[in-house]
Amino acid sequence: MLSRTENGSQFGLARAAGLIIVMAVLAAGGAMARAQEASPQKRDAQAMDVHDLLRKLFHKTVQEVAAERPIVPMKLMLNWTPFITGNSSNGFGLGAAGNAAFYAGDPETTKISAAVPSVSLTTKAKIFLYLQGSYYSRDNEWHVDADNRLNLTSETTYGLGTNTAPGAGVNTKYNLFRVYDTAYHQVLPGLYLGGGFLFNARTAIRPGADEEAVWPESPFVTYSEQNGFKLTSQNSAGVSVNALYDTRDNFITPSRGFYANGNYRFFFEGFLGGASSWQEFIGDLRTYARLGGSERHILAFWLYGDFVTRGTAPYFDLPATSTDTYGHTGRGYLIGRFRGEDMAYGEAEYRWTVTRNGLFGMVAFLNTETLSDRQRGERLFDSFATGYGFGLRLRFDKKSKTNLTADFGWGKSGSFGFYLGVQEAY
Repeated sequence: MLSRTENGSQFGLARAAGLIIVMAVLAAGGAMARAQEASPQKRDAQAMDVHDLLRKLFHKTVQEVAAERPIVPMKLMLNWTPFITGNSSNGFGLGAAGNAAFYAGDPETTKISAAVPSVSLTTKAKIFLYLQGSYYSRDNEWHVDADNRLNLTSETTYGLGTNTAPGAGVNTKYNLFRVYDTAYHQVLPGLYLGGGFLFNARTAIRPGADEEAVWPESPFVTYSEQNGFKLTSQNSAGVSVNALYDTRDNFITPSRGFYANGNYRFFFEGFLGGASSWQEFIGDLRTYARLGGSERHILAFWLYGDFVTRGTAPYFDLPATSTDTYGHTGRGYLIGRFRGEDMAYGEAEYRWTVTRNGLFGMVAFLNTETLSDRQRGERLFDSFATGYGFGLRLRFDKKSKTNLTADFGWGKSGSFGFYLGVQEAY
């Protein structure tokens, strides 16, 4: 679903760190705001999406189209798009991504659910299969988050911390099979408690093309040998305890509300081949503020932390750039560009619906991350990696508020990334 490349420019890291502090204050203030919004059944009939454009070719009015397509519980709102990717690691690729959205109950009292499948193949024999999504039962009594994937891929690996040199990466191939599924039960309005099953299997780990000579000193090999891990395969398996508070109006394209998720993960050596026993805490805070009360102008804020609290995690399970569920942290950098035992991340994004009918939109974003390297004494906030950029939006489906997203991001040392998706970054 995304393509990332790197090449050289600088950005003000100290200034970005200050902005993140401001973001945290604004996020806390935004959480106190409560705005009212019309139900999905009462949305403006003038709103337009790609379906309306196509139907207008057959001389139907937008009002007629809206009348033909009411929101019905359990009726699938299916959208998909082909995409093209390309970078030096993966080669040229073709794929397709979808968004299958529906309401499991009355849209007045039930949040929207959506599955986000995607598949892509590349000229360097890479295969990426994803089935991710979020489900809400009738009246939001139950909620399920899913992150399942099968990848035959490679990744440029770096040492730990935020100060690693851009030219020090070593390409590493591996196969990944993941099942991360979590179930929640609503105990109070908006508040959920639950638990999850977590399994990662990385097999056939090996040097990338033309990397055999530097493989023995590569970051992956060095870290794995220091901590007694096998070099050809590494598994992690365990369970999680989760708490979630979510008042967002729509998780695909939120325009108001607050999201807070805390989960503590326990991984066990020997369980389903687990390579070690270790524990991890992840905290995720998001909020959204409408400027002037208008859904056309939104400020979105995201604070994210990922910390290994006990034991030693395998190299690829350490907190790293874009290792969140949908791979959206660190736009402007390669997947795994920065990695460490601890990670703190913040982002602010301005979202603007350019046309009053909602068909076209734009975003501008600023993010920064900091990671630790405990062995070398690098702590969180010793240094930062900042990214910034803009994106374009095309409304695919106005009922589910699904957008086709295309983002362009830049980072320090000339890093650049291009990203395609079918929902907002957060």
